[in-house]
Parts: sequence; structure tokens; C-alpha cells
Amino acid sequence: MPDKQTEDEVKTSTIQYAKKWGESPLPPMVLATLITAQHARPFQVLPMLFPPVLLASTYLNLNDYAIDSAGINAAWSTLYLILARRRKQPFTKKWGIRGIVRGATMGVCVANLLGGGLTYAFGRRSREEEM
Repeated sequence: MPDKQTEDEVKTSTIQYAKKWGESPLPPMVLATLITAQHARPFQVLPMLFPPVLLASTYLNLNDYAIDSAGINAAWSTLYLILARRRKQPFTKKWGIRGIVRGATMGVCVANLLGGGLTYAFGRRSREEEM
């Protein structure tokens, strides 16, 4: 017979973790920070179009539009991931500080794609309207 503590604990699945990631305002903020760190010096116009949109997504999330924010975050993270994958990088430069930041940025993009897409696809707007 299971003890009381294990009955009370709810096991969280991977999908629930991804959905919580998509509902959080922190991931687009982290991604905007990493993109700015990579492309501010020297200034590159096209990649620097992404941080304002991601910051607006964070603002929407803080104003109780979590599902719409997750959709915007997933879409723009996917666009940046496509843009970043096109740039080829030699193997020796992948292990410098810029390569590690680039890898972290792409990892956060993938997490935002999965979490935000899942939240947007399966989110209930009735919960947002009640707030």
C-alpha cells in the first residue's frame, strides 16, 4: 500500500513541463537576451529584429495573455532557429564562448518551439477570459 506522501504528490509528465515552460514569461526574455548578446556587436539588423518581438511576447504574458504569448514565442523562436541554422560555423569555433552562446540560444529556441507550440495548441482560452 502506498504511503500518504506518494499519493499526494502528483507526477508531472514531460508534456506538463513543456506546457509550463510555454506559459512562463521567462523563456522569451532569456532568448531576447541571448540574441542581443550575439548580434549587438557588431550590430546585425536582421537578427536584432527578434528581441523586440520576444520582449512584447513577455509583456503580453505578464498581462494574462499566456496562450497568445506562447504562440508568438513559438513562431518567432522557430524563425530565429531557421535563421541561425543557415549560418555555418567551423567545428573549432563551436567550443569558444560565442559558439557556446549560439548553442544555448538554439537550445532555448527549440524549448520555446516545443513548449510554446504545445501551450498554444492545447491551451484553453476560457481560463484566460475568467481572469
